[in-house]
Amino acid sequence: MKLLVALLLAGGFPANAEPAAARSQIESPQLRVEFDRQMRSRVVARLDGKEVLLGAFSASETVSTADKTWSSFPLTSQKLERTKDTFGEGTQLTAEGTSGTLAKKVTVTIYDEFPAMAFFDVQYRNLGKTKLTVKSWTNNAYTIDAQPGGRSPAFWSYQSGSYEKRPNWVLPLRVKFQQDNYQGMNASDYGGGTPVVDLWRRDVGIAVGHVETRPKLVSLPVSMPDPGHARLAVRYARTTALLPGESMRTFRTFVAVHPGDYFRALLDYRRFMRKQGFEMATAPEDGFGAIWCAWGYRRDVQPQQVYDTLPTVKRLGFTWVTLDDGWQNNIGDWQLDPKKFPGGDADMRALVDRIHQEGFKAQLWWSPLSAVPSSALLREHPDYELLNRDGSKRKVSWWDSFYLCPADKRVVEYHTALVKKILVDWGFDGLKLDGQDMNGVPRCYNPAHHHAEPEESVEALPDFFQAIYQTAQQVKPGSLVEFCPCGTAFSFFTMPHFNMSVASDPTSSFQVRSKGKTLKALMGDDVPYFGDHVELSDGGNDFASTLGIGGVVGTEFVLPSLVKQHGKDDLTPPREKEFEKWLGLYREKMLSRGHYLGQLYDIGFDLPETHAIRKGDAMYYAFYAKQWKGAVELRGLEHRTYHIVDYVQGKDLGTVSGPRASLPVEFRGHLLLEVRPQ
Repeated sequence: MKLLVALLLAGGFPANAEPAAARSQIESPQLRVEFDRQMRSRVVARLDGKEVLLGAFSASETVSTADKTWSSFPLTSQKLERTKDTFGEGTQLTAEGTSGTLAKKVTVTIYDEFPAMAFFDVQYRNLGKTKLTVKSWTNNAYTIDAQPGGRSPAFWSYQSGSYEKRPNWVLPLRVKFQQDNYQGMNASDYGGGTPVVDLWRRDVGIAVGHVETRPKLVSLPVSMPDPGHARLAVRYARTTALLPGESMRTFRTFVAVHPGDYFRALLDYRRFMRKQGFEMATAPEDGFGAIWCAWGYRRDVQPQQVYDTLPTVKRLGFTWVTLDDGWQNNIGDWQLDPKKFPGGDADMRALVDRIHQEGFKAQLWWSPLSAVPSSALLREHPDYELLNRDGSKRKVSWWDSFYLCPADKRVVEYHTALVKKILVDWGFDGLKLDGQDMNGVPRCYNPAHHHAEPEESVEALPDFFQAIYQTAQQVKPGSLVEFCPCGTAFSFFTMPHFNMSVASDPTSSFQVRSKGKTLKALMGDDVPYFGDHVELSDGGNDFASTLGIGGVVGTEFVLPSLVKQHGKDDLTPPREKEFEKWLGLYREKMLSRGHYLGQLYDIGFDLPETHAIRKGDAMYYAFYAKQWKGAVELRGLEHRTYHIVDYVQGKDLGTVSGPRASLPVEFRGHLLLEVRPQ
């Protein structure tokens, strides 16, 4: 459908506009952006035949110098026209204004293929006779009104910053909440993320972000200053000197609107980035098999413990066996621990051969980009290190090691050689890449690397993982590369370079489900999402969260007879019966191969929390609540009659008629339903 476009001139305003302030606008069937005479803007969502004004006019695109923030630019010219570029056809509004010695030009583009998104290109030019030093710029800064008469919470949000406390990515806003979502380092070894944030009310949502093809050190602040408002923006702080007549451009940013929660905004972001070459990787079919990981035996794991556990792993029906942290002599050199593998490579090959003989695929844990101070690698190649501005080494706290620079060609070559050794010499079928430090790296000031600018390390990180992934596929086609950035908010820029995502050390079952929803929006259904070890979820045994959202199930169980200290990882007889039940359901339903319908339910405002998957002609619904008694909605059905089964309990719940049905239920914790047409 072609975009509806209009230019509002004096005397031609619709009833909901502000004639004294509004000057121009650009619109599509789903979105309108309006500017007033000071080049302030506001956003109107146009969804389901209704127009919703999200907030008042505000200085959405600004620039700051040492002594002021330039926020008001009296409009001097405007032009609205059709346009066509590599992203398709669309409509473009160009508005220009001047404030003192600074000129501003804002170009807003809405493409026919992306009617819910408006893309902003902003340029500033120094008209004065002296140098102007810019400290920062801000784009798409909006204050969103709470829904009139709405209940608390007024807003839910998707936050994409990475923090050492590993907070939820999806959360309700409370008054005085503030989070910067800085995409650089927020701790010594916690950083990176996906450059999109989202706020939504019960009736409508709004997202902002950037669509550059490299990681950028922007902030995406989200706040709720009072009960009636929330704020979000894209902000970049970097000193730039503008000489007389010189110009600067911001990154290309966007604002998007949507019904429901943040899922649709992330889908649109991924669709747009796909046009810039961001294609997700292909996973092998066996990548959707259940995983047993030896991490339950911790770093003291002995090969014999793995050998002795394999019969139980086989009986329960797992596909993958993962040898986790503890096989190596240290972080950095990645040689075999001689106490565990006295025969060296031959011993490791024997272990992998045994895993294969039992019918499993073998995966090896590995944490790239870090090395302990005592490693031979750093002793022989100290110039591999990433250095801070003051010349100090950058600490990776979790491993008590130092960062290596991903922009250094020799570092890349060292890691790709390790990939070949693991997959070819030792015979593993996949890699488990692990560590919060993988998600983002600091600026590098090592003079030995001859960086054109310190941000080269930040922007080279995706290339580093691309080299690892491509090497893996070259030496062993179809190998599985799992990416586990330990609680950080995954960076979209590395996503094309692995073929298994993971809940990544979830602190709750809600994180398993909300991370799953997020990663399915950003990566799609063809990349398996591993719900991580069920021992990490609420109650230490939450298969239902992973199964219900279409995730791959896994565990770190240990045999009690093989350990001295006992805990939640022990596979006791009652737990073994539970494992048999859930693994059987996983293999029977294989919902990880279904189509996750994240747009059907709002993860924040819809109660109980609900997720839906379509597989074949059947629909699968997963409901979660501490306790629930009442009706649940079955959305996404066709005009036909359906038979409902609680497939966990094996209970027949009768029939309903589509397209939208209601079912009275009572449950505690979870309820998983299979709904098949009759």
